[in-house]
Formats: sequence, C-alpha cells, structure tokens
Amino acid sequence: MTPLQRLAKLKHKKHREAERMFLAEGPNLVKESKRPPVRLLTDPTAVRKLSTLTTPTGPVAVFPFLDVSPEELLRAKDLVVLLHGVQDPGNVGTVIRAAHAFGAGVALARGTADLYNPKTVRATMGSIFHAPISRELDTLQFLELGEASGFTPVAAMPKGGVPPGSLPRGKLILTVGSEGSGLPEEVVSACSKRVTIPALAASLNAAVAASILLYEAQRRVLP
Repeated sequence: MTPLQRLAKLKHKKHREAERMFLAEGPNLVKESKRPPVRLLTDPTAVRKLSTLTTPTGPVAVFPFLDVSPEELLRAKDLVVLLHGVQDPGNVGTVIRAAHAFGAGVALARGTADLYNPKTVRATMGSIFHAPISRELDTLQFLELGEASGFTPVAAMPKGGVPPGSLPRGKLILTVGSEGSGLPEEVVSACSKRVTIPALAASLNAAVAASILLYEAQRRVLP
C-alpha cells in the first residue's frame, strides 16, 4: 500500500479511528488550524485521490484528532450544546460553527454524525479548530457529569418549555435532538429545565434550534 493509498483510507471512519487522523480540504478550512497539519498535499493527483468532492478544491491536509475529554470540555466552557441523535453531518458542522461564534463547547453523543466525517469537517468552515468538542458520549452520563460540575441541563422541546429568554443564568448544557425524533423521554427526564423556541412551524431544524438557543444563552451567560 502506498502512502497516498493509506491516506485515502481516512475518508472512512474505521481507518480514521485506527490512525487517529482526519482530512480537511480547501485553503480556507486548512488555514483556520492553529497548528500545522501532519501532511499537506497540493499535487492535483493526490488531491483528486483524497478529495470527497465532485470538483476537488485542494489542498488536502491531514490533522490529528482534536476532540477533548468530557471533563476537559466542562472545564473549558460554561456553555455547552449537547447533540443527541443528530445524524446529518451538515447540521453537526453548522452547530459547531454556531458554538464557536457564541463561545460555547460542543458535546456529541453516540449516534450523532461523526465529527471527522469529511462532510462534517467541511460544514464547520474551520470552527472545528476553535471550539472544544467532545464526542462519542453517553448522553445520560454526560448530563450527570455536567450536573456534578455545576451545570444546569436544559432539554430543547417542541412545546411545553420556557421561552429562550427565560433560560437560567450560570453554566448550561443545551441538549438538542434531531428534528424528526427529538429527545427521548429518558434524556428529557435527566434535564432539570426545558426550553421551547416559539415558532409557527411545527418543528425547527436541529442546527437552527441550537443556534438560536446558543445565542440566547450567550446573551445571559457570558459577559
């Protein structure tokens, strides 16, 4: 197997996990990293081999995994958005962008789209290098850990919760499920607060809902 063939395998989760490295494509994305990549490939042949785009943009960089432990995440930020069952990589990437914009961290539960999926990485627009992110978490265990660390766990609900402007002050974990399934009852029960975004639509896209809640929480929690 050539070195290029080995790097191409990083397009698949199994090999990313084995190597603990991921691919980032495009000049604007690559330059957002605070540290230089392990490899930077600019040759058109190599870029075509590694790209997941129909029209490769290049360059393609190889970076080591960036995620942090849940304990480190809770020490790093007073505002965290926890995604449960959000399987669309574009939505997950967009939430990471919003978290970066509003000074929050991100927790990804098991069953959520892979952080290092090339589609997720691309959708972060470089925020993957700035927002602290913990992944492959057990939702209930993370909420329990958060409460023990002084956080208030909040469940985003389509109805029945307080409006976003009434979010409590202090350290918050905003728990958001997928638009279709929402949050399971055991997760809702593990949250001491519930919040509902007033809307004429029956439901909101997970990334839209998370972004609204992050903005409202940032106004109350952060200086």
